[in-house]
Amino acid sequence: MAAMKTFALPAEATLAQARALEVEIEAALAAADSDGLCLDASALAEFDTSAIALLLHARRAAAARALPLRLRAAPAKLRELARLYGVQALLPSGDEGSASGCTA
Repeated sequence: MAAMKTFALPAEATLAQARALEVEIEAALAAADSDGLCLDASALAEFDTSAIALLLHARRAAAARALPLRLRAAPAKLRELARLYGVQALLPSGDEGSASGCTA
């Protein structure tokens, strides 16, 4: 299996960037092949609940295209925020790195 295409999330994902990031992720999903898309969150440093909404939107958009979606290197603070909102199970899986199809 070929490696998934990767979309690198920026250092900042707050309400101010949410709409532009949503459009960029939509374009990355549209360009992805059947291997799907890996969202690389390793650079993500400043974010709010908009980042959670963005990831949930990406999950829905990928599902609508029947594409796999993985999340790599999600910061602990992001995982904790998702847990607090009770949506951690709804976020893209795959924090295991290359084992999930995401490559570094």
